[in-house]
Amino acid sequence: MPKSLATKILEAHLIEGELVPGKEIAIKIDHTLLQDATGTMAMLEFIAMGIPRVKVDLAAQYIDHNLLQTDYKNADDHAFLTSAAMKFGVHLSKPGNGVSHQVHLERFGVPGKILLGADSHTPTAAGLSMIAIGAGGLDVSLAMAGHPFYLPCPKVMGVKLVGKLPDWVSGKDVILEMLRRHTVKGVVGKIIEYFGPGVTTLSATDRATIGNMGAELGATSSLFPSDERTREFLVSQGRGAAWQALAADEGATYDEYDEIDLSTLEPLIACPSSPDNVVRVAEVEGVKVDQVLVGSSVNSSFRDLMTVCRILEGQRIAQQLAFHINPGSRQALENVADQGGIVSLLMAGATIHQSGCLGCIGMGQAPGTNQVSLRTFPRNFPGRSGTKGDKVYLCSPETAAAAGIFGVITDPRKLGAIKAYPAVQNPAKYLVDDSSIIFPLEDTTKVEIVTGPNIVPFPEFEALPDTLQATVVLKVGDNITTDHIMPAGNEVLPLRSNIPAISEHVFQQVDADFPARAKAAGNGIVVGGENYGQGSSREHAAIAPRYLGIRAKITKGFARIHKANLVNFGILPLIFKTPADYDLIKQGDTISIPHIRRLVEEGATEVPVSVNGKEIIALLDVSERQRRELLAGGTLNFVKHNHS
Repeated sequence: MPKSLATKILEAHLIEGELVPGKEIAIKIDHTLLQDATGTMAMLEFIAMGIPRVKVDLAAQYIDHNLLQTDYKNADDHAFLTSAAMKFGVHLSKPGNGVSHQVHLERFGVPGKILLGADSHTPTAAGLSMIAIGAGGLDVSLAMAGHPFYLPCPKVMGVKLVGKLPDWVSGKDVILEMLRRHTVKGVVGKIIEYFGPGVTTLSATDRATIGNMGAELGATSSLFPSDERTREFLVSQGRGAAWQALAADEGATYDEYDEIDLSTLEPLIACPSSPDNVVRVAEVEGVKVDQVLVGSSVNSSFRDLMTVCRILEGQRIAQQLAFHINPGSRQALENVADQGGIVSLLMAGATIHQSGCLGCIGMGQAPGTNQVSLRTFPRNFPGRSGTKGDKVYLCSPETAAAAGIFGVITDPRKLGAIKAYPAVQNPAKYLVDDSSIIFPLEDTTKVEIVTGPNIVPFPEFEALPDTLQATVVLKVGDNITTDHIMPAGNEVLPLRSNIPAISEHVFQQVDADFPARAKAAGNGIVVGGENYGQGSSREHAAIAPRYLGIRAKITKGFARIHKANLVNFGILPLIFKTPADYDLIKQGDTISIPHIRRLVEEGATEVPVSVNGKEIIALLDVSERQRRELLAGGTLNFVKHNHS
């Protein structure tokens, strides 16, 4: 039977289980990716396992999030990560070298491999035909230690691409069209596999853009074939030997199917405050813009930046507007400079920042009160920019440049009246400089791990009790993101290695009294709606609530990564069997879950929950392995107990 490419790659890496959608499988991981906002805790977890050296083909640690050194914390964390990477055989990308996803694509990605990253935008590696999956830091630590990665077997959604993108329309508009069609929860539990004649018209970096924002659809991963465009990119990086041809079998079938005629797409834009609030740019033309940001984790490649340079060449940024460039990598910036793009940006009035995430995770670049910000970023969740009540739009580099020139949201096709479409291509041969990457040492016996006062040991968590008595500390609605639960930004991100300190910021933008109320409750429960925990992979959105005493979350549905993270840290991920029961619970209610330990041990899928004397049923949809981890109080407890 003809197979999809995703099926073939998963089969080649399958260790346990069968490729039946929804059933748990275990797969071998080839590459791992950590960034500094997740890596500090992940490295502490790896150290706690007592493994002397990583056991994957390639492990990489990137310093790209916590780049603002407003005090000692980030600098201390960077010293810790550098020394830990050198100690355990991990590649270390230094501050300023670039965003993890862009650098991994350029320097390390290999077609047909599986990459597990402690960042939800890890599927950027779709640009090189990798199955790249975002996960919590503990799952990545376990993979680094040689353990397989467990996940529910995803469905494969085939998306056929035909035609060719018109001028002024780019890869960003392809993924915005997918979000317009399928929403932020429409592809949960699926790998999106793009195929068809239109694929060959998209460069590796176009594909990377589409893969990156597949995370906003809730997808497990995204995938493109490895073809001549893939080879072209690898050759340009001096890594042509890594290429191999990969594609779905002729006549392969898919669990679900969609088709996009690229030639019919128009410039699109995601309006505040969700990546799926997508309309045609023409529908919102004329809105005054105060800030434009190009780059960070998506649309930060050479092609994206150079397109903006060519559009701005000979033009001036509108007077009231701030225009920022966040290169995805030092390499991208060096190659833009080599082709004269830096002068165009400076003469136009743009500001160029170091290569890194920066404003994408609220690390500076916050817009002012009531200001409109256009960003080529992947997310515009409420307050993610660092400004409460922000008005953030997501768009292509072409649309961003048009707004920069005209000062208002403008269909970039109107730029055709003043200049021809640049149609920038990636270089046939990049300038390559790996001097900002520290490669693994053969002998690490003399390497000492550096820890500062911000590096706090991982907290110990208790096992699951026989019966759970708890208070509903908070009740929230649909589409709660991990940004709502555990904010980012320059105040909170430096605390990622300090769970007691960071826990004081849980639900900061939703309910500032949550931490105090949770600690006072002893055992707490959070009640939520649909798609709870969408967005970032940050495991701190599970660890910090658990530290505060949260033992269960009862919702109408969970996002994949957050649900896995809850199990990892001993929080019961329960789902209302009858969604209307959500209305029976209010904040402050006392909830009892009798005999919960026995129910988990016996494999019960239905869990009776007593709410104010009334019984409702919640569903516990976890694997046998996850049940053992919940009983132990979390995955780390389970691993320690079984390997001691």
